[in-house]
Amino acid sequence: MKGEFGDMTLDQLDDQLQKLKKEQFNLRFQRASGQLENTARVRQIRRDIARVMTIQTQKKAGSAGKSGRTGKTGA
Repeated sequence: MKGEFGDMTLDQLDDQLQKLKKEQFNLRFQRASGQLENTARVRQIRRDIARVMTIQTQKKAGSAGKSGRTGKTGA
């Protein structure tokens, strides 16, 4: 979990994901109306959304794995 999103909590990641999706929505409207100046931003936002979602999945899997298992087999 590297980068700017790796240090965030799950709540912060949820907030960031909402912000990114709103920006993606606005960029789509700008592109459709011909007002989009920075076309590379669309790709960057899409990748940031994927990064946030990946980190969320990793954190959720990590927290579920830690609390659900003791590491002992009982044999």
